[in-house]
Amino acid sequence: MSHAVVTVTDGTGTQVLRAGADAEGAVRDTTALAPGAYTVVVTAVGYAPAAASAIVTASGRAEVGTVTLARQGGTELPPPGPWTVDPAHSSVAAVAQHLGISSVRGRFTEFAALVEIAPDDVSGSRVEAVIRAASIDTGNGTRDAHLRSADFLDVERYPEITYRSTGLTEAGSDRWTVHGELAMRGVVRPVDLDLAYLGTGADPWGGTRAAFRATAGLRREDFAMNYNQVVQAGIAAIGTTLRVELDVQAVQGESLPAA
Repeated sequence: MSHAVVTVTDGTGTQVLRAGADAEGAVRDTTALAPGAYTVVVTAVGYAPAAASAIVTASGRAEVGTVTLARQGGTELPPPGPWTVDPAHSSVAAVAQHLGISSVRGRFTEFAALVEIAPDDVSGSRVEAVIRAASIDTGNGTRDAHLRSADFLDVERYPEITYRSTGLTEAGSDRWTVHGELAMRGVVRPVDLDLAYLGTGADPWGGTRAAFRATAGLRREDFAMNYNQVVQAGIAAIGTTLRVELDVQAVQGESLPAA
């Protein structure tokens, strides 16, 4: 969860660590904690805070276990109207298999999206998103340059990746399937998003935010990205499928153009 904050207090209640999750939802902090008992508190917009106990051993390790945050507001939907995705507190990531044994994760750092929650029937809600293809970042400059080339995203000819919803199907009290069309490399394909609504809450700046998480699977060949290398035993260097992972915070306000 990319917008979560982890706070650790010692046995006297003194805060010894506070760190936010990065765009991949991971909390990384190099603070060394002395052996002993601690309380770990996890907070996030739209969720009730959760706490867990942990014992730091002499080796410096601790096992917290699973901490589950309960969404605030039950299954109540966000208020109807326009919502604008906040890119500073959202992430658009894709994961590909590498050499058949591990995964490489990349993210797009420049994107914008608008959501329109329908007032009467939520199935009439809409979303539109634009991603700058050249903003792909996998943490490796050589790999990123190759991904921007004509072998993959071909950003010179197709600088934008767009998604526009065409419908919404309920899959649970707080889950939906978003039907839409993804345009990438000049190819338009239907792509469904598995969407979970994570809750709504006030932010420190006087606004109202709603949080969502969505995933989708893509086949590279569907978008004319057929480049690959075959290594030993016939294993492809790059997997043929991609897993798209979206963690989104949207701020109430703005609007979508007329359909």
